[in-house]
Amino acid sequence: MKIGITGATGQLGRLVVNELKKRGYNNHLVALVRSTEKAEDLEIETREFDYDNQKSLEKGLQGIDRLVFISANEIGQRVRQHKNVIEAAKKSNVNWIVYTSLLKADTSSVNLAGEHLATEQELKASNIDYTILRNGWYTENYTASIPSAIKNGAFIGSAGNGKISSAARLDYAEALAVVITNEQNKGQTFELAGDNSYTLTDLAKEISKQTGKDIPYNNLPEDTYAGILLQVGLPEILAKGLASWDVSASKNDLFDNDRKLSTLIGRPTTAMETSVHDVL
Repeated sequence: MKIGITGATGQLGRLVVNELKKRGYNNHLVALVRSTEKAEDLEIETREFDYDNQKSLEKGLQGIDRLVFISANEIGQRVRQHKNVIEAAKKSNVNWIVYTSLLKADTSSVNLAGEHLATEQELKASNIDYTILRNGWYTENYTASIPSAIKNGAFIGSAGNGKISSAARLDYAEALAVVITNEQNKGQTFELAGDNSYTLTDLAKEISKQTGKDIPYNNLPEDTYAGILLQVGLPEILAKGLASWDVSASKNDLFDNDRKLSTLIGRPTTAMETSVHDVL
């Protein structure tokens, strides 16, 4: 049995590889990556895998039984790129695809939802066995801003009092490893999020508590927040994206209290306080 992992050199992909190694699947894993050189340290079989090159996709998927399909990172290109992967999987006789989608993709106002939903529909029409993991927010999406918040004396955003049920990347990676190694998960859609919810005010209070500094949360209009992100050098699509995702968070689109993720991995999800501590 061969398990392919797309994006295996990415932040989530590397964690998935490690989790599968822990479960003894070292000799069954194939890293499907754009740059095989970057995957050498994974110490598993590697194959070139370019979402825009159909031949590389079909060649990369030869002999792959199960596919961990981590969504591509090019916003706006994913419907086409994901369709390419699914078409190649059909031609290469992949038996089962586990795809990382977005929490509440069918109802969320997060502007990423449409691309994920289109991929879900493509999967369901493919006649390949599938499982959909609708991942909530990674806590790292917010804790990455802690150093700049400390430097500037405030944590900024546009999420208002929205509740965020995030979990650490490692929690989602473990879920992928659990699902792909148990065929009973075929045909299911899992809504995955952290056990506990917090607002960005709560996050700022926790940063203040752990640093001993007064770091308030400043809620900004979407355009103002996007403008600041542009000023610090973020690409326009990402700056505007981050601001708009915060606005979706203000509508509780990143909130979920079903605790499906912790049930799946058999332990509580990583607490926000722990993620803050890890960054500091």
